[in-house]
Amino acid sequence: MKNSKLLYIIGITLVATLGGLLFGYDTAVISGAESSLQAYFTDSLGLSSFIHGLTVSSALIGCIIGGVLSGYFSAGIGRKYTLIVAAFLFLVSALGSAYPEFLFFTPGEPSIALLATFNFYRIIGGIGVGLASAVAPMYIGEIAPPKLRGRLVSLNQFAIIFGMLVVYFVNWGIARGQTLEWINDLGWRYMFASETIPAFLFLLLLFFVPETPRYLVSQHKDDKAMGVLLKTYDTTMAKATLYEIKNSFDDKKEKLFAYGRGIIVIGILLSVFQQFVGINVALYYAPRIFESMGAGRDASLFQTIVMGLVNVIFTIIAIVTVDKVGRKPLLIIGSIGMTIGMFGVAGLAYFEQIGTATLVFIIIYTASFMMSWGPVVWVLLSEIFPNKIRGQALAIAVAFQWAANYFVSSTYPAMMEVSGAMTYGIYGVMSILSALFVWKFIPETKGKSLEELEIILKKSQDAKAVVDQ
Repeated sequence: MKNSKLLYIIGITLVATLGGLLFGYDTAVISGAESSLQAYFTDSLGLSSFIHGLTVSSALIGCIIGGVLSGYFSAGIGRKYTLIVAAFLFLVSALGSAYPEFLFFTPGEPSIALLATFNFYRIIGGIGVGLASAVAPMYIGEIAPPKLRGRLVSLNQFAIIFGMLVVYFVNWGIARGQTLEWINDLGWRYMFASETIPAFLFLLLLFFVPETPRYLVSQHKDDKAMGVLLKTYDTTMAKATLYEIKNSFDDKKEKLFAYGRGIIVIGILLSVFQQFVGINVALYYAPRIFESMGAGRDASLFQTIVMGLVNVIFTIIAIVTVDKVGRKPLLIIGSIGMTIGMFGVAGLAYFEQIGTATLVFIIIYTASFMMSWGPVVWVLLSEIFPNKIRGQALAIAVAFQWAANYFVSSTYPAMMEVSGAMTYGIYGVMSILSALFVWKFIPETKGKSLEELEIILKKSQDAKAVVDQ
């Protein structure tokens, strides 16, 4: 591949991964603001920890909605313009979450109505996350050559983790040296407002990237599709790829379950396991977990940054190895590491030995996730669904993913009030089950074009047949 073509592919991939960065930024910004929101809304209004849990995870309601809508949007207006819609929603959410009093409320006077308005803006941002989480990896998967697809789609996960790391630094920088009263009154607003910068940049750059050739062919715009392919392949390969894509669309329109229910179920379970292992508990509540270890407010945010750096390093490991080692081995290795990490935390919680060892086990757990289930699930979801049903099938899988995320995140505070050891033990059990699921049901997809994978899937009508290929 010529350097100019490689640079072009990397360039448009980096723009698309800004959707992943905002995904990470939007979902992790709450970690720095979480205790301030409790003080500003929940405690001052005399509300329960359950309501606080719903507030912290309210964006996930929007993520579910965005996941469901992603199939309709990506098929109706295209991958590119769906990402533009997502960028606009990110921008509105950042401004509204920072200043929910706009137009209707008096600043500094919390109320049930103001809390509902804040949650409304968080849900708006969640819809953007849901759209971007489904469509950004789909966009990259449809643009990328087969030999680079795993690494390029994994860059989206890197962007998610990098977005989280950036917001950890931003939150820490905003809170550093400030009084708790200032943070609880104003600091959390600056945390949410900071998202407007990457959101605007994403919105602007999206107008300079092309639509994917697979979507263009689905709209009978073969000439435009060829124009995009010529920028990413040499002429012979571009013609061959266009021929493969057209063949995959030339048959009669197929229903969602034309390739068997098994592949849909596999996509759903990949998404659900990615959340049921408890990763977003570690991400959303990281400062609170570290505070429970005896760290002060500033120190807990700094320890979260350390965890974020570890996440970035191990996501890079996944990017480097996913097209060499393969998807399936990485997932199994990651599940084993997550099991060790979560059972370690659970054991320490049971004996009330919270300290440095807890931080070590949390890092083992998150590092294992970031080198496996974090990026590789998105790679697989961008690969396993055939062209004709990709938008619909991915929307279903992503909607289930966000529903599982919402369930885990919203139930965490109440579960912790019952038993920390039990809570982390449950996530450890889920890590074991995730390894067994991958070993039994997940096919290896590395090195195959999307159309080659489609031919394999078309020959099978149930999950067992898919695995046997």
